[in-house]
Amino acid sequence: MTANLDLVNRAPENTKLWILNLGNLECDEAFLKRNANTSTLSDPNPPERKRRKLVVISALIDHPSEGLILFETGTGKNYPEVVGPQVNDVFAQVDYAEEQDLDKAIEKTGHSIKDVKAVILGHLHLDHAGGLEYFYGTNVPIYVHEMELKHAFYSVATGSDLGVYLPHYLRFDLNWQAFYGDFLELVPGLSIHHAPGHTPGLCILQVNLYHSGTWIFTSDMYHVKENYIDSVPQGWLARNHDDWVRSNQMIKMLAKRTDAKVILGHCSETLSLWKTAPYYYT
Repeated sequence: MTANLDLVNRAPENTKLWILNLGNLECDEAFLKRNANTSTLSDPNPPERKRRKLVVISALIDHPSEGLILFETGTGKNYPEVVGPQVNDVFAQVDYAEEQDLDKAIEKTGHSIKDVKAVILGHLHLDHAGGLEYFYGTNVPIYVHEMELKHAFYSVATGSDLGVYLPHYLRFDLNWQAFYGDFLELVPGLSIHHAPGHTPGLCILQVNLYHSGTWIFTSDMYHVKENYIDSVPQGWLARNHDDWVRSNQMIKMLAKRTDAKVILGHCSETLSLWKTAPYYYT
């Protein structure tokens, strides 16, 4: 029954999907891949410590009955200044261009960020939720898993995971809409799946389009292609290994039975396979 719902419950024929490129970050590969840059007794100082360039990805869906729905918001404006020199030194913004700001990226689709009717967040790390600044005081619903919302506020309040979550966007003038359980069909053709591991409340977005089929946006369940293709677990950014393994199995089966196009959280090589805004998919 679930497989039938995956394949049949499509968005209306005139639904549009834009993939947004919101800029680039760079970090040590060991954050992204288990055992990357690892020293050994026989090789205590690896000759090359690899760094990886990451793309920041968002998606905009124009749904005929619901209007514009945004998946993830990127880093927000003035990233190096907002996150501070310590964070930017670890997850550095590189090759910045003003057109990569969220509002400018949405303008490429022919819309204004003020037209967005709802936001879905895969998780609340600073490079995915920083753009919430555009929605302060607007009453636009912000959908996030209840476990992620609780964990983010707790992490900042106690300092237990401060650095990946930042207090400036965890505010009470945002219209938080908590999602409970493993699965939520938000609107026809758009479904959210709980996929913990990277964070306790991480979610992926499944979009069933009429013509191009199923798309899965994984947020940071997978950072780079090795996480997904080879099932190499994440490195220092992972929070719960067992949850990650279970979520990996769920996503692989979902992608297989729906023949989905899978958009990974930060993989520039994978993103290059697809066209970004102003091009759209239906």
